[in-house]
Amino acid sequence: MTGNNMQGTQYLTIVLPMLIAFAVSAVSGRFLIPFLRRVKAGQTERTDGPQSHLKKTGTPNMGGIMILLGLAAASLCMAPRCPEVIPVLILTVGFGIVGFMDDYLKVVKKKSDGLSVKQKLALQIVIALIFAFYITKINAIPLSMKIPFLAGHDLDLGILNIPAFLFIAVATVNGTNFTDGVDGLASCVTTAVALFFTIAAAAFGSGAAASGGAMIGALLGFLLYNANPAQVFMGDTGSLALGGFVTAMAYLTRLPLFIPIVGFIYFIEVVSVILQVAYFKKTHGKRIFRMAPIHHHFELGGWSEVKVVAVFTIVTAVLSAVALLGIWN
Repeated sequence: MTGNNMQGTQYLTIVLPMLIAFAVSAVSGRFLIPFLRRVKAGQTERTDGPQSHLKKTGTPNMGGIMILLGLAAASLCMAPRCPEVIPVLILTVGFGIVGFMDDYLKVVKKKSDGLSVKQKLALQIVIALIFAFYITKINAIPLSMKIPFLAGHDLDLGILNIPAFLFIAVATVNGTNFTDGVDGLASCVTTAVALFFTIAAAAFGSGAAASGGAMIGALLGFLLYNANPAQVFMGDTGSLALGGFVTAMAYLTRLPLFIPIVGFIYFIEVVSVILQVAYFKKTHGKRIFRMAPIHHHFELGGWSEVKVVAVFTIVTAVLSAVALLGIWN
């Protein structure tokens, strides 16, 4: 096979699933959103949140189903050529199902608590362990991690690789979950993150690049309805799935140590909540931020939702470019 043919095949591996996922995600929204309205699966906004968000009450939730449908359709089409899409699907859809169960209890059954923290954590751990078994035994990919900016150097924690993996998975999921609070924010930020992992996977010759292309397409299809003003929210169905996707792509490319770089927004969203709660308790009512997660801090400071999304996405894109340098240097 000539170099041009090899390049063409590689591009096809990324572009084809992107187009399939985009089409499925975009078309499914035309049917799913009216259905969610009929079953009254609407968002309930916090009264202590930004007042501009109160008008969003009743907007259909659980739109993450659109993302999962697009990703699943494209991945299954590419599975014979790119077997690495299967473990990505396991972790992404698995975590998405956990989010769906939580959303269903909260927005359809109107049980305000949804799944308990222990239930969600237990389910996520089981799914994560299935993923870890699959990539190590079926794909023969180790859980050791490439060290950023130190080409040829890996971090292998031995028996601690599994606990480290579980910690990274849960932390990433919490980050994507907290980032989902402004129209289009989680979708746009994760599109930039997915692009980074798609480029990395393609450079390494990994079939996981097809999953990256599929997720980009699915998110773009979803953004047709989720961009400000949003017609639908992804809910935990989508935000937990995104955390699963990022974790899966990171481990298939052996780049989980790059998550704090490309996923800086996820990281700072979680840290802002931890700092806010800790400081509030320690000072008996004082706050560091106007509101946490940090995107609300900027909103209350006068930023529009569109500006928050734009700035956070630009930061992610720039850091993703920096991270690409860290793969080979």
